[in-house]
Amino acid sequence: MSLAKRLLRQPPVPRILGRLAAAYLRLVRTTNRFTVEAGSAGAAATDAWLDARTPFIVGMWHGQHLMVPFLRRPGDRAATIISKNPDGDINTIALEHLGIRVMRASGARGRTRATDVRAKGGAEGLRAMLRALKDGESVAFSADVPKVSRRCDAGILTLARFSGRPIVPAAVVTSRHLRFGSWDRACLGLPFGRGAIVLGEPVHVPRDCEGAEFERLRQHVEAEMNRVHDRAYARVGRADRAALYRPAPLALEGVA
Repeated sequence: MSLAKRLLRQPPVPRILGRLAAAYLRLVRTTNRFTVEAGSAGAAATDAWLDARTPFIVGMWHGQHLMVPFLRRPGDRAATIISKNPDGDINTIALEHLGIRVMRASGARGRTRATDVRAKGGAEGLRAMLRALKDGESVAFSADVPKVSRRCDAGILTLARFSGRPIVPAAVVTSRHLRFGSWDRACLGLPFGRGAIVLGEPVHVPRDCEGAEFERLRQHVEAEMNRVHDRAYARVGRADRAALYRPAPLALEGVA
């Protein structure tokens, strides 16, 4: 294990870095002029639109995990899954300081079939998210196939199918940001710019959905999540950036 990793696993270090990360994200949130677009609702009706659909599943691409906490309004109850790996400790502390309840478990990865949750910890994560939704908490879920950016995994549809709650595709972007070279094309907003929060129309997955219909809905969720990202970048005047976050051709999956 490298010296850096050993330092990060010393208990005081993640706590300090997590608090600093939360403070930085608050700075980004307060110094950017954000607009919110929720489905077809006008700006004045956004709160009513959200209230009518709560609790829901926030469908996000993995690279959005640093920005999605900005979706939470004061008083909203929200939760998410973070891996039990020690590398997730900093994110956990930051999110908890931003009012997000964190469940430590692997997410419910559905692989290619509606009922396949065999990935390590997947069943545990699925049960935790189902309990949260039943208790009235909205749940933020990274929808990507593991290590394949912008390819929607079946897991988010499995959660919607078993919970009866809708998937709401979501994007949060800022005009000024850092883009990392990681597999998930993660983005971190910078202060003093413009921001946009865009929510797509809810997607419901019937309990008996399977086969070709399940695959059709999976493709629809993927397309809608890409659409809200394009829309969000257009709203902050950076439509040119949207293409950088679109999926690579299928032949390049896993190396993007």
